[in-house]
Amino acid sequence: MRLEENIRRVTPYVPGEQPQQKVIKLNTNENPYPPAPGVERALKEMDDGRLRLYPDPEIRMLTESLAEYCQVKPEQIFVGVGSDDVLSMSFLTFFNSGKPILFPDITYSFYKVWAELYRIPYECCPLDEKMHLRKEDYCKENGGIIFPNPNAPTGIYESLDVIEEILKQNPDVIVIVDEAYIDFAGKPSAISLIDRYDNLLVTQTFSKSRSMAGMRIGFAAGNERLIRWLQDVKYSFNSYTMSYPAIVCGTEAVKDTEYFRKTTEKIVATREWSKEKLADLGFEFPDSSTNFIFAKHPKYDGEKLFQALKERQIYVRHWKQPEIAQYLRITVGTDEEMNQFFDTLEEIMKE
Repeated sequence: MRLEENIRRVTPYVPGEQPQQKVIKLNTNENPYPPAPGVERALKEMDDGRLRLYPDPEIRMLTESLAEYCQVKPEQIFVGVGSDDVLSMSFLTFFNSGKPILFPDITYSFYKVWAELYRIPYECCPLDEKMHLRKEDYCKENGGIIFPNPNAPTGIYESLDVIEEILKQNPDVIVIVDEAYIDFAGKPSAISLIDRYDNLLVTQTFSKSRSMAGMRIGFAAGNERLIRWLQDVKYSFNSYTMSYPAIVCGTEAVKDTEYFRKTTEKIVATREWSKEKLADLGFEFPDSSTNFIFAKHPKYDGEKLFQALKERQIYVRHWKQPEIAQYLRITVGTDEEMNQFFDTLEEIMKE
């Protein structure tokens, strides 16, 4: 018992299932299409001799490509091993006042895990009846703010006006906007605000729109001071966080803007007709700006639908959290995958 008293214990984040058998996998918001052709080419042509050397700790090649793509300076970009690594490091760096940080009650469940791991007090702010942020909830005293935009799992995008209002009301704390799904929104990124608000940090990932979840690449954009503070924390425990293959492949992914645009447009088109199909079947859902749809049916139990789909080798995401227990989060797959999903869903509903 005495030993256990000195162990840091937290309730871990529970990721979506990763089945090893062949299934239709619509549960973890991965991209159904391959990465840009330049990524495959880079892997084939990679200099094997570089693998015996430490990678560039400053990750200059990828940082400079991202800075050009985001139209900011390289000193305003921080790169990490997936956006989860970037976000975790941001919690550690910026949320140290002892006051509670604020985030939505229905959102990315990793935020609670990091807060508990780093002993950061927090408060969850309820969404409104349409699942939007209530900006007035973020105007009270706090130790920092974080929320996704578009939100997950709701898929709802908040306008930059809402984000600016929150930033203006909180000039003395860091506001983090987690933009894992922004590329599917067709709407402005908060990166356009970082030169106007020195308390804003925006994070993005290569796991969704760039089809590189397995490579683990994420980044943050902010003013130079915020990025320098993040770098100081990173160098304090691991200077070589990103592998050489990830740096090279990530750079190639950023360069191929045409492939990126076409793939994203394809997913958005599939999402839109999937919304129509779900509505025809009687499902209700907020208007998604992501690569997934968060839907429920007034006549069918969410968990029973989830289990029935799983038994037929179709995986979607379901939570037991009471407020959202009737919802399924359905990742947008290929047209073929979505047609199979809908055929199976209709069979289940008839039964």
